[in-house]
This record gives sequence, structure tokens and C-alpha cells, in this order.
Amino acid sequence: MKTLSDHLKVNPCVAILGPRQCGKTTLSKQFAEDNPNKQFHFFDLENPQDLASLDAPMLSLQNLQGYIVIDEVQRRPELFPVLRVLIDEWRQNNKDNKLIILGSASRDLLQQSSETLAGRIGYMELTGFSLNLLSLQDSQTLWNRGGFPLSFLAESDEISVAWRQNFIRTFLERDIPSFGFKIPSRTIHQFWSMLAHYHAQVFNAAEIARSVDSSATSVKRYLDLLASTFMIRVLQPYCSNSKKRIVKSPKVYFRDSGILHSLLGINSFEDLRKNPKLGASWEGFVLEEIIQAKNLRSKDCYFWSLHSGAEMDLVYKEQGSLKGIEIKYSDAPKMTKSIVNALEELELDHVEVIYPGEKEYKIHEKVTVKPLTSFVT
Repeated sequence: MKTLSDHLKVNPCVAILGPRQCGKTTLSKQFAEDNPNKQFHFFDLENPQDLASLDAPMLSLQNLQGYIVIDEVQRRPELFPVLRVLIDEWRQNNKDNKLIILGSASRDLLQQSSETLAGRIGYMELTGFSLNLLSLQDSQTLWNRGGFPLSFLAESDEISVAWRQNFIRTFLERDIPSFGFKIPSRTIHQFWSMLAHYHAQVFNAAEIARSVDSSATSVKRYLDLLASTFMIRVLQPYCSNSKKRIVKSPKVYFRDSGILHSLLGINSFEDLRKNPKLGASWEGFVLEEIIQAKNLRSKDCYFWSLHSGAEMDLVYKEQGSLKGIEIKYSDAPKMTKSIVNALEELELDHVEVIYPGEKEYKIHEKVTVKPLTSFVT
């Protein structure tokens, strides 16, 4: 993954996007500390004084030198045209100013940034802690508590659970309305809780709509909202030229295992081990780790499934070759008919089966069983 410094070498503006409390502000402040010879000006749009100062953005920003950091930028989408004017002025006057904007929404939700700042902005996505930032001994805690720093670093499981419950409540009651969505917090909480039971499964809008007494159109809108705020990953199906019936609905995953566990009432690793969602939780946890370790773009990640039952958890292209990932919570995964079908139907170059063990071994000339740790060390 490109670092913030790398992005700023080629772009006058960089957007660091990710869920709230994942470390975006910490990263920007650490970057300032690492560059003591540069001037930094911070604006936090959750601070009433900073928010008020940007009521007249040109007056507040035009004469500043160095780096301007604007946190929670989604609270003021009308700033984007002004930022474009500022960047163009810097270019015309050969000013070495840089702009760093932090947002808790995806590019799709921040449409104005991609449209107004086209050709001037680079994007980074931050998702909290992952195994490649931690020691391997931390993997169980990371899986149980998730990657939000304050959840992972909590002194006890009880404190971690309390933090996540507060995060969920704040997200529903304050953050969702701040994006301009007028959805009752009770409604979206009910949907989010129901979605936890569909984690790692194909999304069935009609079925969920009946369960939450809503319309299929509404629940699709709720899903888009949770995906755009980095809570949910929507994995699209890979449509091959197979004559067999391919599943064409997306699968849904919670991007943070800790949030998933909180909504399922799982408060410790012991609870998790006894829960019927253990395998599904492992699948989602590993999926996120693999996507980060391989630096895959969300739009390049797919799953593949036939109505007959054959499937592949993750399909992606690497150096022109189509590859697959199968995720198993098993002591010693073996070759399956599902993997054979995927190899034949998709003409996969190679399949990696990821499991919680420690040894790496082959089960087929094109299939290797690997521990998760092999991707993050």
C-alpha cells in the first residue's frame, strides 16, 4: 500500500477514508510529527470553533502555508468546490501547499470529492489494525475484538465490549444523520442486527425485508449505506461463461469482526468458540486480512458460487492470472469437489486454502493449504 508521503508526492490533495475511530486522525498527526520542518494547520469539523471558522472557507484557508488537514470532511460537502479553487491557485502560484482530508465515508458517498477534485486527489483507505501491523500472538485477540484501536487495546474484554456497544450506538444516533440520511436509528439497528446473521451469506433482500417489516428497496438502500461507511463489505459474484446456474446475488460480510460479535452477543473468545457462527466469523476475518495483505482493490474482489453448491470464497486477478481463495476453519483441510469444480469452471491458475493451523502443504498441483500467518509475516 502506498504511504501518505507517496501519495502527496504526486497529488496536491489526499483523502484518507475509513470508518470512524480507525486511526485516520492519529495517522495525520503522526505524519505532522514526522515532518517537523513543515507547517500544519488542523481543522476538525466536529469542533464547533473549527466548523464556524470554515463558514468563510476562502478567508480561513487562502493565506495558509504548508499542509492543511480537514477532519470529518463529509460534514461540509460544500467545501469541495472551494478546495478545488485553492488547489488551482497553489498550482498557478507554484505554492508547495498540500491538502489532507479525512472522511468516514467512501468515495461513492463523497461524490463531490471525486467529481470536483478530479485529477487533483489521491485516495487512501484505512481500516484499523490488521495482523501485518501486530505480532502473530495477537491474532486471537484481533479476531475476537476487531481492528478498531480502542477496542483491540482495551484492558479487558468487558471494556472492549463496552467500547463497541458505544460505537454502535453513536454510529446509529449521530453519524448516520450527519451523512444526511433520515432513517430512524431503531430501524437501521434492527437491519444491522439482522444482517449479522447473514454474515458470509448471499444477500436476500426480500427475505430480510420481511423480517424487518420493510421493503426490499429500503433494505438495499440500508445495505448501500452501511457499505459506504465501511461497516459492510458487499462481495459481488464472479460471472464466468459457465453453462451451469451461477449465483448472481452478492454476499455480505462485516468488515470488522468485533462489531459483528457485538451484534451477535459474542463477548469473549470462549463465547465465539461455542457459537454456531464461528466458521462464518473466521471466513470474514480472514477475507479482510487477505484483501489487505494482497493489497486488493474492493472492485477487483469477487466470490463464485453455483446453485448446485460449488463455490470459491474469493476470486481475484494477479499478474493477469485468475486465482482463488478458499477459507476453512478446519484442522487439516482436504481437497473437495467444490474446489475441483472451481478449478475446472474458472480455469484458475492456483487456489490457496486458508486455515487456522501452522503448516503449509499441497493437496493438489494447483491447490496449497496455507496458514493465515503466511500472508502477514
